[in-house]
Amino acid sequence: MEKKLISMAPLLLILCLPFAFGGHDYNQALSKSILFFEAQRSGYIPRDQRVSWRANSGLNDGKASGVDLVGGYYDAGDNVKFGLPMAFTITMMSWSIIEYGKQMAANGELGHAMGAVKWGTDYLIKAHPEPYVLYGEVGDGNSDHYCWQRPEDMTTDRHAYKIDPSNPGSDLAGETAAAMAAASIVFRRFNPAYSTELLRHAYQLFEFADKYRGKYDSSITVAQKYYRSVSGYNDELLWAAAWLYQASNNDYYLNYLGKNGDSMGGTGWAMTEFGWDVKYAGVQTLVSKFLMQGKAGLHAPVFERYHQKAEHFMCALIGKGSRNVQKTPGGLIFRQRWNNMQFVTSASFLATVYSDYLTSSRGTLRCDAGNVAPSQLLSFAKSQVDYLLGDNPRATSYMVDYGNNFPRQVHHRGSSIVSIKFHPQFVACRQGYATWYSRKASDPNVLTGAVVGGPDAYDNFADERDNYEQTEPATYNNAPLLGILARLGGGHAGYNQLLPVAIPAPKPVAAKPKTEPKAKPTPASYSPISIQQKVTKSWNAKGRTYYRYSTVVTNKSSKTRKDLKLSISKLYGPIWGLTKSGNSYGLPTHLNPLPAGKSIEFVYIHAASPADVSVSSYDSA
Repeated sequence: MEKKLISMAPLLLILCLPFAFGGHDYNQALSKSILFFEAQRSGYIPRDQRVSWRANSGLNDGKASGVDLVGGYYDAGDNVKFGLPMAFTITMMSWSIIEYGKQMAANGELGHAMGAVKWGTDYLIKAHPEPYVLYGEVGDGNSDHYCWQRPEDMTTDRHAYKIDPSNPGSDLAGETAAAMAAASIVFRRFNPAYSTELLRHAYQLFEFADKYRGKYDSSITVAQKYYRSVSGYNDELLWAAAWLYQASNNDYYLNYLGKNGDSMGGTGWAMTEFGWDVKYAGVQTLVSKFLMQGKAGLHAPVFERYHQKAEHFMCALIGKGSRNVQKTPGGLIFRQRWNNMQFVTSASFLATVYSDYLTSSRGTLRCDAGNVAPSQLLSFAKSQVDYLLGDNPRATSYMVDYGNNFPRQVHHRGSSIVSIKFHPQFVACRQGYATWYSRKASDPNVLTGAVVGGPDAYDNFADERDNYEQTEPATYNNAPLLGILARLGGGHAGYNQLLPVAIPAPKPVAAKPKTEPKAKPTPASYSPISIQQKVTKSWNAKGRTYYRYSTVVTNKSSKTRKDLKLSISKLYGPIWGLTKSGNSYGLPTHLNPLPAGKSIEFVYIHAASPADVSVSSYDSA
């Protein structure tokens, strides 16, 4: 794939547009964010799957190596299972639940969130068949990226790559230990046997990581082009130790943090980023929590140095430090062109939890510019989330299917190719590029909840499938966002973040019955033009079910509307009653204009759920 430069020509126009400020439905955004993980599932799709356009995939993963590696998550828009970002995703989802499970339970999403974690940890358990063996990748990016196929159609190599004492990977084993330890806290009350199993794996993985040291991408070299461990493995060893202490209360791990903080960079690195590669800011935040909880003991001087570096990070975020993070003109953290949003959500999560730690300890943030109230950190995190959800110069939501203006051409194989359930014909490796990748239309499957890479340094964004730097989503973009959205949607409610974790009971997750596809009316508040769709007939032909849809467009206003244009996506069959003009559809000339109170009808046929029909423009007569 070639890198695509984004034109800056629209910059002046974009900056003149008003921000789309308004209250956001954080609970709805949380629900959608969790749903995204179901679209990323590999393996056997369960009966309670809500993302209905996905099906089984990767069912032979690990077989050639004599190990069961079926399951887990695809990391982004491709079909490779990369261990390092997957483990980080599980760690951050677990941390979100540990801090804000109470708010998730109030929203009815705790069960879904815990299910998303368990889908990942079930796989990580399989990937760790022996104490000193960990499988860190299935498939490889080079052969995978040569093809554009649904996961259900994969023909690419599914070789499994591992680390062991002869080929170590302390960063990979350390992050996986952190994920297992954090998840063990999530399941402690409701599945104690599973929690104990996770903690046992975490102990073994930490020992493996610490005893046989080395960078994982020196052993799994095919990962270098995609998830190179630039920061090395010292940050993951400290990160794993912090999570193991939090999960076990074993002083061995607290002492590890105290004795190795200086030599491994935990107290030395003053960070302005946090993500799947660089964990120092996360370690510093957790150790600050231990310090505020009064657990430092003899290590208090070292823990205070961790604490100072955590505060450096927080001050840099809000522009009150000695070296502050870069921001776009619209106020978004900007770290790099490629998938910048991952740094936005990760940093905002740290700001959120640190704000609550300070509030719980009645402390203040000490910056070069003076003391700062904890509420400013939370306000900063909220500003980043609000930008992501649409409060930005483009008035664009960078979460798919949230708001009215969101990315429609997501760089994602599964969402960009019609579902195998509606189009069972095999999509070949290069055929996918020719037929679907280059298609200048909305994705046939809406990747609900996915957070894409986001805008450039000047708030510009191009919604184009080949613009993978900006339109590709990733699991590690969403994972930290779960906690922030739960916090913003549920409020603080006086909960002390420094007390022992007590995750409430999740409500049972009931599977929704599968029914014939039904059309949803467009809410009247969106436009004076209403759109109603319904199935008027269905029949079977050659093993497929076809539906005839009737769509009625009504002018509910008191004024005549002319030059009405409709946007129609996810349409896979013939349509009657409209005239296509460019990328939109208009009324036949004899029906234009559309008087007040009058309706027109058009019909279409295809073997899928109803097309997405919306009003793109109209004029008053």
